[in-house]
Amino acid sequence: QVHLVESGGGLVQPGGSLRLSCAASGNMVGQNYMGWFRQAAGKQRDLVATITTSGTTTYADSVKGRFTISRDNAKNTIYLQMNSLKPEDTAVYYCLDRRWGAAEYWGQGTQVTVSS
Repeated sequence: QVHLVESGGGLVQPGGSLRLSCAASGNMVGQNYMGWFRQAAGKQRDLVATITTSGTTTYADSVKGRFTISRDNAKNTIYLQMNSLKPEDTAVYYCLDRRWGAAEYWGQGTQVTVSS
């Protein structure tokens, strides 16, 4: 089993920054990639960014140039640095750990609210 714990969400003004963290514990064998998804109220859960075990990254077009995903393999932790935040970034952000063979694990989510 894998347990994911997210932290770093909160309330921030437009143009501000936040950094999310997701720490994974448990069996790390067979990890393919980790990533961040978000779900705004009344909407589907969408991809934000992913990072493979070797460090290859992907981003949603809406966050390119503003968000940066990174990882610390020694700590089994990924981060999402979010800059130039906009009200439309408001959502619950979820951490995903995806394994080879389609198994996946989700965190409990952390709320990010961008508002003046």
